[in-house]
Amino acid sequence: MDKIKRRLIAFKKLGDFLSQFSSKEIKQGKDIPYNELFFDGFKHQLKLAQESNTWFTQENLLFAIENWSKALSKKNLESWILKENLGLSEEKIVAVIMAGNIPLVGFHDFLSVLISGHSILIKQSSNDQHLLPFLAKYLEYVLPELKGKITFTKEKLSDFDAVIATGSNNTARYFEYYFQGKPNIIRKSRNSIAVITGNESDNDLYNLSEDVFRYFGLGCRSVSKVFVPKGYNFDNFFKGMYHQNEIINNTKYANNYDYNKAVYLMSEFNILENGFLMIKEDQSYASPIASVFYEYYDVIDNLKTKLNEDKEQIQCIVANNFTKKEIPFGQTQHPKLWDYADGVNTLNFLANL
Repeated sequence: MDKIKRRLIAFKKLGDFLSQFSSKEIKQGKDIPYNELFFDGFKHQLKLAQESNTWFTQENLLFAIENWSKALSKKNLESWILKENLGLSEEKIVAVIMAGNIPLVGFHDFLSVLISGHSILIKQSSNDQHLLPFLAKYLEYVLPELKGKITFTKEKLSDFDAVIATGSNNTARYFEYYFQGKPNIIRKSRNSIAVITGNESDNDLYNLSEDVFRYFGLGCRSVSKVFVPKGYNFDNFFKGMYHQNEIINNTKYANNYDYNKAVYLMSEFNILENGFLMIKEDQSYASPIASVFYEYYDVIDNLKTKLNEDKEQIQCIVANNFTKKEIPFGQTQHPKLWDYADGVNTLNFLANL
């Protein structure tokens, strides 16, 4: 059995391990390899992750883990790697600089590098440093040949052949300069948008609230802006959002809501709000926490042209029969393995090193 196949099986076993930690319950399963060594330990890592970053609520941690457990099925993994010629290039060391805005946000890069047959050198964000090292240790037990192939560091990166780095627009400029001599993927800030026509069902707008509020809106796949037709009445939009009202009970979210509301009011901006979400007319794509920007449009084709011109700033477009690559309402936080960040095929990049 070749190296790629063995690694695929190892990640499938990791998916089985993660399936014990779902949004509904945490329950120890049967026939999970090394469960006696890792089950209680992972519960502890979840607790540490929550304590060290209050944005990482148990609900959001388990949501992320449940998504990954479903993604790491044999069928998904095989479908994903089928299209790429993996394992043909010699093994390289790939450095990965990870963001920390949502739980396990760097896992796709971790998976991509290892499934491609390479070694990985990881620099984590201090906001998300508990879960991945533990899962890497689990993988080393399941597939001992991975020992020495996964390295975590807090030092300056050195001795690597290629790099994948994710950061803000400011850090991306630094990355582009610093890593210009190496094959690289440099990811910048992106935001997701929704196109509303006024014909949405109550269920569409209810589902849209998941795209807006999941992970407190901190993910690049979180909807931070909506485009609405001129004269749009926001009553139905707010009705769809309302069931998320308990989010204001999170202290950190509430503090951001109060602060941003004060800034808007002092600046005499026109805002609409419902006690836990503000909407503001604004041409920017990146809205502050607890707020969503909106912009009016009059001609659909003109909007399509605008969004195409701004595609470098946009991660996902949520809509219904607007564009071929749209995502249905409520589905932005359920990406498939082949839904690449920034539209850059990570596997293809790694296969051609």
